This record gives sequence, structure tokens and C-alpha cells, in this order.
Amino acid sequence: MKIKDIVNRDVVTLINCEHEPIHIPGSIQPHGFLLGITSYWKIDFCTPNISDFLDLTFDQILGEKFDTIFGINAQKELNEYINDSKVPLVFPLELTLMGRHFQVTIHKSDTIYILEAEPQSSGKEQLANIYAQTIQFVSDMNNTRTLKDLCALVAEATRTITGYDRVMIYRFDADYNGEIYAENKRDDLEPFLGLHYPHTDIPSQARELYMKNQIRLIADIGYQPVPIFTIDDQENKNLDLSLSVLRSTSPIHVEYLKNMGVGATLTISLIHHNRLWGLIACHHYSPKNIAPEIKLAAKLQGQFITSQIDLRQSNDEYEIARKTSRALERLTALNLPLEQRSFQIICENPDLLKLCNAAGVSICMGDKLYKSGLTPSDKKIKKIISGMKVYEYTRTFSTSKLSDFVSDLDGYEDVSGIIYHSLGNGNTIIWYKPETVAEISWAGDPEKAIVKDSKGLHPRNSFHLWKQIVKNQSSIWLQPEINAAASYAHALHNQIIMLLLSEEEEKYRSLSEVLKETNSELENINWISTHDLQEPLRKIQFITSKVLSDTTEIPSVAIIDSLQRVTKSANRMQNLLIDILKYTRIKHTKESVQKVSLNYILEETLQEMKEIIIENKAVFDCDSLPDVHAIPFLMKQLFSNILHNSLKYASLERLPVITITSSKAPEINEYSNKVYCHWVTFSDNGIGFEQEYAESIFKIFTRLHTLEKYDGSGVGLALCKKIMQTCNGNIRAVGELNKGTEITIYFPCDPSDSLT
Repeated sequence: MKIKDIVNRDVVTLINCEHEPIHIPGSIQPHGFLLGITSYWKIDFCTPNISDFLDLTFDQILGEKFDTIFGINAQKELNEYINDSKVPLVFPLELTLMGRHFQVTIHKSDTIYILEAEPQSSGKEQLANIYAQTIQFVSDMNNTRTLKDLCALVAEATRTITGYDRVMIYRFDADYNGEIYAENKRDDLEPFLGLHYPHTDIPSQARELYMKNQIRLIADIGYQPVPIFTIDDQENKNLDLSLSVLRSTSPIHVEYLKNMGVGATLTISLIHHNRLWGLIACHHYSPKNIAPEIKLAAKLQGQFITSQIDLRQSNDEYEIARKTSRALERLTALNLPLEQRSFQIICENPDLLKLCNAAGVSICMGDKLYKSGLTPSDKKIKKIISGMKVYEYTRTFSTSKLSDFVSDLDGYEDVSGIIYHSLGNGNTIIWYKPETVAEISWAGDPEKAIVKDSKGLHPRNSFHLWKQIVKNQSSIWLQPEINAAASYAHALHNQIIMLLLSEEEEKYRSLSEVLKETNSELENINWISTHDLQEPLRKIQFITSKVLSDTTEIPSVAIIDSLQRVTKSANRMQNLLIDILKYTRIKHTKESVQKVSLNYILEETLQEMKEIIIENKAVFDCDSLPDVHAIPFLMKQLFSNILHNSLKYASLERLPVITITSSKAPEINEYSNKVYCHWVTFSDNGIGFEQEYAESIFKIFTRLHTLEKYDGSGVGLALCKKIMQTCNGNIRAVGELNKGTEITIYFPCDPSDSLT
């Protein structure tokens, strides 16, 4: 049987250090031994240091069955532990192997069960102390108010439980740069509290492992890695140790810790909302191992922090939220006029700044800009608004470092942080915070976290205080401030809508008054034209008629001709006034819609026009017409106007033929989508017209011919259109010059649609 080790011997370089495969080192730390067992209980992996704990060698047991080496009882106990769903695998199994007691941590990697055994401690008294310390901690925890106070208490309690020289609570920012947020240490040690560490100190693959395996112990920084051996029965055989407690550490990390003078470490992950919030980092300046139960007690301290983060941050933010809420209440309670000056009133109110603890605010309404407090120039504000549009932050946006988004401003001293809200139609409200020059203390130069020399790649070996001055950045906007700004922006948007509605209402009110006055004037003009003008016309007609009929004195031919022309003009004017009166009466008709027989209307109309029909020798071809919902006297006026038009514009080259057809086929109006169920078409063979005039002929006083050629008022077809509109129908005309005209009238399906 051929045996090989699985040690990863890849060289770490500047190119691949961010991707160092630290989860498959192929080796472990020496304070315990490792076995890898298949699902068939064959021992497939083993570390050679098993001989330090048992009278066995790794080559003796590789390939053997577990019960053959350790006995059926040990296998049965192990099997029950693995398959007992009530017992989480995070608790070590106390297992006796060949007469010696071990605490065994078990997890599954792919198809292999990994057993990591450490000698069992005789720690009943120690467990009692841990329990008492935990009870005391919970009591003390209830007396803390802020997250910082809680973290300081956890650092103290963790150091008491574990006995490490230094315990630090390490908190990450959004980019995973770290800050020592709380610390408890030996009095003689230099403090690290408040120091910052670059994200490269804990690269992304290390952070991923901290998410998977939440507790990590290095008992002796100077340890010699113990290789893992396996049977050489397949290519690229390996073992994922992501969840291992004994996993060997990256050489770069070991060197990093040595450069800090550390002898042993314990690291506990702090996970909040599925993100690595921070770490509890315990340092000892000489080798130090702790029992598994102490590791679990330390891990519990981390749970105390993560379970309280939201609550403690809420306590920290409560006062801010209370103040912003009060400011919001006062602002929304303002009794503002529905005028443009309301924005000036809002802007000058100090609560608008208190709302989100801003130094300045601006409201842009169209071409007007209202400002209060410490604000940038109008030019800068316009650039910021343009910049937000470029980045498509069309609704809301906040940042404490505007220079990352709008890079062409001339200085950021007065505008490093903003909360931006679009109010629609190019209107905006922006709150401003000025630059806060910050001094960050780094543990060494963050630009030199990894160095390369003639011997290769190394972590930095200098942790001397290195200060960095940060400019163009404001204090961060807290969530209560952002929420309050969003709430008021919404209220302000409603104020704008109310203002616009008020302005539109005022505009319509003014237009309504103008329209009312205009209609009144038109009514007066209409009255004058249809009544007051009738009297002088009648006198003109009477006088000319009297002169022409007087036989006592015969006037000259010239005078007779002039009087006849006066009479003709007076008659034409009277007809025009009568037509205008008919047109205006339609608007004021009060008669209700009823079922009307168009056959009856046609018969009545033809009877009244009998003489003119005979005179013109007109021929009529009529279909049976439908019953429709309309106003009877208007239908009679409609038919009369259309038929008179056909006779008036008859061709001199042929006898007039008028065809009247109907249909019940539904037709949809392409403009209004209204469905018409009945339509009637009047076709004639008269002089017709060019189709480009199909719309204009329905406009009042529109004429296509001179009075000398065809008399008329220019009201007839306009009157027809008005009648069909009154019945909620439609009318169309189709003409072809010198061939004839078709006029079609449409009636709605629903009787309730028959009158507007």
C-alpha cells in the first residue's frame, strides 16, 4: 500500500496572496491528532503525531477499519453521536480510545468524517468557575447601555475566562478595514485601543473561513506543522479543513503574528445579519492552549455581542431619532400657504436642519433656489444636481464623501456630505454636512501591509503608530437622520402637488370667469343679431316692397334694380340670422331623447320639400331606415339641411339623384373608441368637393363657393354637426369633385349615450 502526504506546497506570491488556498493546507497544529474516516468506517487520513497520544503509528492504521483499531464500543459511541440530531456537532464528544480520554471534535468534509482529538482536561472545577463568571457577566451586561460599553465588558470577561494577555474587540467598516473598538490587557502592555488595521491584514479568503468556522485557536505560533497522510489511491486527493479546529495556519499569517511578538491566539467570529461584523481577538505573548469548554465559553461571549448589536445601536440612535422625530412633527404641522413663498418659510425654519442634523439645506423649485445654513454656492448646487442625474440617483441618495460621486466641484469644505431627494419635475431638496477633517491612527502604514524583499513575500514588521489625515469627508449620516429626511421629502413632495393643484385651480377659475364673461357677451351679441337686428331688416324689406309695389309713381329702371338688390341682401341677412338662431338654440335644447323613426322623419321632410323636389326634378332612392334614440325636431332639421344641400349643389349637367341607405353594422370611432350601431348615408351626384375640405365644411360660416354662385349662410352643415354632437353621434363627409357627395350620420348603441 502506497502512502503520501497532502501538504500544500504552492508558493505564495504577490499575485496569488489574495487567493492563497488556506482551507487546504494539508497539515494541522500538533496539540491534537486528526483522523479521516469514510462512510464505511475505513481510516483514510491520519496525522503521524498520533503516536504522541497513542501507542500507534499512522502507517499502521491507514486503510484499516475503525473498530479494528479502536474497538466496536468506540465506533458505536461515535456512530450514535454522529446520528443523534439532538446533539449539535459543535459540542465535543468525550471518547475513550485505547484507554485514554479525548475530547473529539467531528465534522464532515465531502464524504469524509474528520475527527480531531485533543487530550481531555480534568476541568469540573474549571467548568464551575466558567458558569459562575458567565452568570456574573449576564448580570453586568444588563447594566450597560451602549454597544461600546458592552464590548468593553465582553473583552474583560473573555480575558478573565481564557487568561489571555490581551483581548480586543475588532470591528470592521464597510470595506473591512478594522478598528480596535474595545480592549482589555495586562497593565504593562502597550494599548491598541482605537488603532485601525487595513483590510489586507485579514484577506477575503480568511474572512470567508471566519464565517464558516467561528472559533480559531493557535496554541503556539512557533509550532511545526504536522502533515496529513493518506493512501495514494487517486489523483489530487485532498481534504477541505475549512471547519477544522486544528487546521494549520497560513505561513504569512504566522509571520504576521510573530512580527507582533504574539505567542498564541484565539479568534472568535462576530457575525451580524450574515456578515462578518468583527472579531474577538485574544493574544498571548507565550504559547497557550485552552480546553474545549473554555473555547465554547469564549464563543458564548461573542454571541452576547452579536445578539445585542441591534439593541445597543438602537439605544445609541434613540436620542437622535427622538430629536429628528420631534423636528419632523413640527415641520409637518406647519400651516403653510399654498403659494411659492411657502418654500422660503420652510427653508428658514430651523427644524429643517435639526431634522437630520445638517449644517445647511437647499430647496430647488424650477428656476428658484431657496437656501438656509451653511450651503455651497448656487453654481455648486446645480453641479451636484446634474451629477445626481448622471449617476441616475433620480429619487434619493446619501453619502458622506461627495467627492467620490461629483468630482468637479471647486472644494468640498462646505459640502462633503449630502442627503439628496428628487421631488419630481426637476425639483430637489438637499441637506449638507461640511468637511470633517479626521485623523486615523493605523497600526503601521496601511499601504505597506504586504512587503516584498529579496527573500520573498512578507507581512509588514512595523506596527508603529502611523497617522493619516482624511479630508473631503463629513461625519456619516445616521439611519434615523436618513429616514427623517426621506419622510419630510415625501411630505414636501405632497406640498408641491397641492401647490400645483392650487395654481391650476386658480388658473381654471380665472379662465372660467373669462369664459363666463365671454359667453355672456356672446349671448348679448346673439340676442342683438337674432332679435334687435330683425326689426331694422323688416323695415328695410317693408320700405323696398312698398316702393316697388307703388304704381302711382313708377321709378326708373336703375332705382328698381337697386331696390331689388337691397331686398335680396336683406332677405339673405334675415336667413343668416334665422340660421344663427337655430344653431344657438341647439345648445340650450331641453327636450329629452326618445325613440325616433327615421322613416317617419324622412317622409315628413320629403313632404315639406315636395315643391323644390319637383322643381329640381330630383330622384330619390331610399332604404328602410332604423329607429334611433334622438330628439325628433332636431332630426327633422338635420334631414332637411342635408337634402337641401344636395339640391342646392346639384350638377347642371344631370338630374339630381339622391340615395339614402342605412346599416346596423357596428362602427368604432378611431378617435374616441365609441361604438356606433346605426348609420345612415345620404349620397348625391352633385358637384361634390375636394376631400381636403371634408372637415372644414362643418365649421360655421365656412363656404367653398361665392354668394354670387350659390346663396346660403354657411351655417347649414355646422348646424348638422351640432345636432349630431347633441345626440352624441357623429357626422362625416366624403366628396369627389364633379361626381358627388356622401354624408353619413352615426348614432350610438347605448341610449344613455345619446345626449351629452
